[in-house]
Parts: sequence; C-alpha cells; structure tokens
Amino acid sequence: MRLCILRSIALSLLLFSSLAAAADRVVYEGDSGPGKGKHILFIASDHEYRGEETCPAIARILAKRYGFRCTVLFGQTEDGIIKQGSSRIPGIEEIDDADMLFLFLRFVAPDDAWMEKFEAYLKQGKPVIGLRTTTHAFNGLQGRYSYHNYNHGGEDFVGGFGRQVLGETWNPSLGAGHYGNNHKYATAMHVVSEQAQHPIMRGVQNMHAMAGAYSAVPMPNSTILATNQVLDSMEVGAGPLEGKVPQPAAWIREYSFHGGPQGRAFCTTQGASEDIVSEGVRRMLINATLWCMGMEDTITARADVSFVGPYNPSTFSFKPSVTDARPDDIQGFDTPILKPAAE
Repeated sequence: MRLCILRSIALSLLLFSSLAAAADRVVYEGDSGPGKGKHILFIASDHEYRGEETCPAIARILAKRYGFRCTVLFGQTEDGIIKQGSSRIPGIEEIDDADMLFLFLRFVAPDDAWMEKFEAYLKQGKPVIGLRTTTHAFNGLQGRYSYHNYNHGGEDFVGGFGRQVLGETWNPSLGAGHYGNNHKYATAMHVVSEQAQHPIMRGVQNMHAMAGAYSAVPMPNSTILATNQVLDSMEVGAGPLEGKVPQPAAWIREYSFHGGPQGRAFCTTQGASEDIVSEGVRRMLINATLWCMGMEDTITARADVSFVGPYNPSTFSFKPSVTDARPDDIQGFDTPILKPAAE
C-alpha cells in the first residue's frame, strides 16, 4: 500500500512539473495535413514590432491548416509575464526536436546554456526564418557566444548571427537600417519579376506592410524574392514616396554554420503584427516556412492562410500593448492574441 501511495505521489509531482513547464510556452497541435509529425519552434522576443502577436498567429495557421505541432516561446519576466525584448526566454529545450526555427528577436542576450542549445540547432544545418529585427537578434552577449552579436566585427563571423545565417545585420552606415520615416510611411512589397515562379511567391499578391521599410544589402549568395516600396502614407494603395527606390525586402539563402551542413534560410525586413493582416504578407511567410523545410511541393496558390481564432493586432511601439499577459492566455485556437488589456 505504501509503495502504491509513493508511486501515486511521484506521478502527481511529475504531472504537476510538466504542466508548470508547459505554462511558460504555447503549443498548438495540428490534427492532419502535410506537416503532421513535424515540429516548428517559434521564438518571439523583440522590443517594438509585436513578435509576440505575429508568431502565435502564424503558428496557429500552420498547426490548424497544415497539421504541424507549433511551439511558441516568449521573452518573459521572472514571474512568467510576456515581456517584449526580454532575454529570459524559457523553453529552449524544445529546440532539441525542432524541424524548423521561426524567429522574431531583437537585441536579446540569453545565457550560455540557452545559446548552446541554439548553436546545436544551427550546427545541424536545419532551416531558419527570421522576421524584421531578427537581423539584429543578439546584442550584449559576453564570452564564448559574443560573436553572435549583430555588431561583431571579427572576420570569422562579421555581423554576427544576422549577417552570417540570415544574410543581413543592422548597420545603417553600410546600408542596413530604416528606409523612410517609420510610423509615418507604410511599405508595399513587390515580387521580383524573375522570381514570380518561385514556390515562396506562389499565390502571393498585394503585400502591404504597416511597418516602415528597411534598406538592406543581403549577402552575395542571397536570392532576392521581393523588394519594398516606401509609400507616401500609411494607407493601403497609397502612392510611392518620391526618391525612394525599391530595396530588398525578402530573400533566401543557404547558410553553413562553421562549415557544417547547409541549411535553408529565409529573411524578410517586414513581419510586424499589423503587417500580417495583409494576406499577401501572411501567405509569403507560410510558403517560406514550407520551402525552408523542403516541402515546396505542398505549396499551392490558393491554400487557406486565413487567421485561426481572434486576431486584432496592436500598432507597433516600444510601449507594451499588454502588461499582464501570460502564454497560458493564448492556449488553444479560440483565444484572442493577445488578451485584451484590462479596462
């Protein structure tokens, strides 16, 4: 009898531990589709563009409509509140069995144990997507992982993770920075005519991004899929701003981390939470995920990429839109992303 009680207590503690761990992340489990059996890990922690809204919204689409298991990690406070740009990002052990890495980061500096896991993924040459500020994902890293910082100048890894894996970093003096007045001018994105038949561009039209444009000079082995056009207002259908020639806005490349296997990478300078209201932007991100995973045969021009559950994104800002949200608040497919602020 005593042994049975002890076993029951042990099982209860194990279950409690699992539930506690799960509470600091969100998992969307797909039922069926081409992604069934594959795991995509999303990591969201930027300071301004609401990656904590973009990532779960895209994750829900990929889970519900394509069958993937999608896990979303967030920058958080010590007591588990989602915090924009926090370097405390619980759940990195999920990367161990991830088939795809989808990032929306800015200037984070996780600890060495976190970075060790992150590097182990890159060493395998597995696919990576980076949105917007992920070109400058890391800043302030010290010691053995400092070369991932966006401003790393060493010849072995110039520009850090952003430049060496995604193809670009943040360096306005070298043409990688804001392009036009952010918060004043929106951005139209246009498919490069020579890439109109690329699987990522299949069915992609009318891309309107609310976040302002970036300039970029991707690594030479990059293929530019779409360019941006700075608009003269924030309105959909606004005209081009005079004097702003198009810049690279979405590209693909193959990376090799320290001479390891080659992996596919996709990067776009857009992707803010309001950007993905545009079906064209949303479709490009879904298609890019499938392409990065070598699943381009499953990309169709008319696939359903509509939102799953309530999605009412907040305008990008350095001021948090919600200050009391936890990952648990957006579990399941029907909860609002993120929960409405208390009135």
